[in-house]
Amino acid sequence: MLGDGVASHEGEKWVKHRRILNPAFHLEKLKRMLPAFSACCEELVSRWSESLGSDASLELDIWPELQNLTGDVISRTAFSSSYHEGRRIFQLQAEQAELVMTNIQKIMMPGYMSLPTRSNRKMRKNNKEVESILRGIIGKRIQAMKQGEITKDDLLGLLLESNMRETEENGQSSTGMTIEDVIEECKVTMILYEVLRLYPPAISFVRKTYKEMEIGGITYPAGVILELPVLFIHHDPDIWGSDVHEFKPDRFSEGISKASKDPGAFLPFGWGPRICIGQNFALLEAKMALCMILQRFAFELALSYTHAPHTVITLHPMHGAQIKLRSV
Repeated sequence: MLGDGVASHEGEKWVKHRRILNPAFHLEKLKRMLPAFSACCEELVSRWSESLGSDASLELDIWPELQNLTGDVISRTAFSSSYHEGRRIFQLQAEQAELVMTNIQKIMMPGYMSLPTRSNRKMRKNNKEVESILRGIIGKRIQAMKQGEITKDDLLGLLLESNMRETEENGQSSTGMTIEDVIEECKVTMILYEVLRLYPPAISFVRKTYKEMEIGGITYPAGVILELPVLFIHHDPDIWGSDVHEFKPDRFSEGISKASKDPGAFLPFGWGPRICIGQNFALLEAKMALCMILQRFAFELALSYTHAPHTVITLHPMHGAQIKLRSV
């Protein structure tokens, strides 16, 4: 997730991997995972209900709760019967993100990542554990599929099915993905879009020119790295209007294209052919979680909440997100 994956591939390698991955993330395929989404959300709200005080309220930091929910959903939908192994992978990836941010200013030093520092050793150890777990899960699933077992309705099953189809259609294994490659409704939607506008997961994107090209009246040679400052674009009053800093979901009432003066200014998942492949998965999970929580609880910010967004690969609340839940 943080290294050699489809997000970092270029050229023909990216085209091949994206083509294989796309079917697994089609909305119709994701709907088959709704029971797993529902089970994870039900466990969350049931646990909160059991923790309510005598006044039918509960104050808690919802940030780790939602992180754990995301980990549970990804683990169950990606690996199903290998759920607990999947949770361990998610925990290791979260730790890797923290280590990357610790080293972020040193990474540009030539050879730094090869030095046997404590954090570098820990990152390599985590990476080996993740790879070992994934190899075990994938190996068992491939063996089961070869023995005629029905493909499971999880992301791994859908991905392997898509990969095998790609291999069979081209008649050669080299066109598919190797084990290493595999490793490597309206109001709710408006609310989620507005949250993603104000607090996009990735605050910027980096792209590199592959040939000489003109952008915005400036000619760039090949090999120039360009950064798209998503956070600034999402908070630009010239694009979104004078109420740009207000939480105003109804700006999306007529869809994304009419929410701002520039149809391409909403970039929470990127844009174009390299748009985040998991956006439907993420939005489906968020919608179900929000709907199931609101069926049981009303909530408001706790007095202890401190607003301090910061980046750990993606945008996080530095001091958590303390809220007060009340049973409804």
